[in-house]
Amino acid sequence: MSQILVILNPAARGARAMHERISALAQDAVVQVTSTHGEACRLARNAAKNGFSTVVAAGGDGTINEVVNGIAESGITLGILPIGTMNVFATELALPTGNLEKCWEIIRAEQIREIDLPKANDRYFVQLAGIGLDAQAVMETSSDLKRSIGPFSYLISLAQIIGRKPPRLVVEHDGGTLEGSFVIIGNGRYYGGPFVIFKNAQIDDGLLDLIVCKNMSLIDLIRYLHGGLFGTHIHLPDVEYIQTRRVTVNSEEQVPVEVDGEVIGHLPVSFGFAPHKLKVLAPS
Repeated sequence: MSQILVILNPAARGARAMHERISALAQDAVVQVTSTHGEACRLARNAAKNGFSTVVAAGGDGTINEVVNGIAESGITLGILPIGTMNVFATELALPTGNLEKCWEIIRAEQIREIDLPKANDRYFVQLAGIGLDAQAVMETSSDLKRSIGPFSYLISLAQIIGRKPPRLVVEHDGGTLEGSFVIIGNGRYYGGPFVIFKNAQIDDGLLDLIVCKNMSLIDLIRYLHGGLFGTHIHLPDVEYIQTRRVTVNSEEQVPVEVDGEVIGHLPVSFGFAPHKLKVLAPS
């Protein structure tokens, strides 16, 4: 079996107990624990130099994003043990998110999928990106709140943000230019948990799925959330849903950008694809 490095983010869920559980599960692997933001990326980047052929991200979507940015140009294979607040990418890959033992069996089976690897400026991501409203919510949601109430913590932040004046975003894509108040971009189908927001997305089709929402009042947000729950959001008159190979978003205001649940900076941002694929261990 190939040499495996497991990078564990203990902040994702219950430090010591989770460390003991992962170490017992991955007895034939090397387990390294992160202590600071960005450390998972550095450990993953060094993995190839140290002879590892597989790096397993034990954490949530943010940990996965860090690991991917460390291994993206090395050809190393990604494995996942989903123990985070949000496990959207694991859900996309049909991993059994409530069963770490089964996830480890999938890693040991060494069944590889090759998927698209999109970029936001110089930052790789695997699942989704957001500009405006959801990025602002990510930025303003504390780690303590995420640990205590999970995904609902973002709804509290949204409630605080929604009364503010929305930014004006200019969105350029393969087919033209749009304007909106906030933008979300999918590589896969899922957003914010088990919700299929990008209905036509496939993680290996070479396309980004772009949703531009043109309004941002409380009533508008309720409409968007309701539409997202029932799959009707893409038919709303103030929502544009487009598949494209590239996206550029600009604004005259300072607007945050997030990828895979982590804020990476502010506009402007350009989205495209890396020239290589990402190898990931997952069911076929």
